[in-house]
Amino acid sequence: MVDLKSQYAKIKQEIDAGIQEVLDSTVFIKGGKVNDFQHHLEEYLGVKHVIPVGNGTDALQISLMALGLKPGDEVITPTFTFIATAEVVALLGLTPVLVDVDPDTFTLSLSAVERAITPKTKAIVPVHLFGQNADMEPLLALAERHGLYVVEDACQSIGSEYTFSDGRKAKSGCMGHLGCTSFFPSKNLGCYGDGGAIFTNSDDLAAKARCIANHGMEVRYYHDRVGVNSRLDAIQASVLDVKLNYLEEYICNRQKAADYYDAALKDVAGVKLPSRSAHSTHVFHQYTICLDSSIDRAAVRKKLEEKGVPAMIYYPVPLHLQKAYRDARYSDGAFPVAERLAATVLSLPMHTELDEEQLAHIVQSLKEALS
Repeated sequence: MVDLKSQYAKIKQEIDAGIQEVLDSTVFIKGGKVNDFQHHLEEYLGVKHVIPVGNGTDALQISLMALGLKPGDEVITPTFTFIATAEVVALLGLTPVLVDVDPDTFTLSLSAVERAITPKTKAIVPVHLFGQNADMEPLLALAERHGLYVVEDACQSIGSEYTFSDGRKAKSGCMGHLGCTSFFPSKNLGCYGDGGAIFTNSDDLAAKARCIANHGMEVRYYHDRVGVNSRLDAIQASVLDVKLNYLEEYICNRQKAADYYDAALKDVAGVKLPSRSAHSTHVFHQYTICLDSSIDRAAVRKKLEEKGVPAMIYYPVPLHLQKAYRDARYSDGAFPVAERLAATVLSLPMHTELDEEQLAHIVQSLKEALS
């Protein structure tokens, strides 16, 4: 699904030099390379504050902690996503309120969010799934009308750009009160271990998030709030600082691969191609098709694997049907779009190193598996 080895080979000299610089400095935590990467990412995103943390899940948890939410407060988030989004809500004693998603973009449905708002609602966490933004302009307006926080889960969409109706553009994760990303190795901007970051234009929220991520300390050994220990180490920051210089190239490569898939698969019966939002660029963290419900997805996937083509299912079980998140409010059939997607989605290989020969083999293999 990804080819990190070939990607590394192309930038090996820069990566190795950056890591060696950290080893020579012996500044492994904070300072140095972490500060460099933080500032460079702030410039790239056009955001005032980037707070590097240990991983994307920590970024989500710390963001919600920085908002000062109380147990029982409700947080709205889509049911078709990775578990981390609801996981951090539940861990903090907050109440996850799950909603259905748009059948085309797979991002949360604005009408579903509006129906889910109650007097207990305090925040909305839109997930910019598979590489494109949720429709943020109406969502931000809805949140403002109801006095709600917006925390963007941009763990799959770094570099994607949203265009507002007045022509203003903003990078993914930089539109709400806080935004979060992951630097897991397979991400569009990934390190060689775990890593994540929080984005915000608010001085107050940035200060709170930094404090929480550092054991609740602003002054060493003086703990002003309950915190956690979450930080991006300098070796990972050095890797990310190099790869940030190539992010736009990586995005372009993914988009070219997606264009190839689109052209080659547009007339294949039983296959629905990924939709492109009218408001957002798509950076294709995943290229996810939907198969007709009459097609045996497991059989197709097995045939692909026999031809050396990996294919993944993101995600086979929506959150409201997960054992840990079963809730009397949500029964089977409660969110028909998410349940249909869970039963029909299939993600094809998508990474920066795909060449035309590989793409042709993947497409031909899929056509044969469907025949």
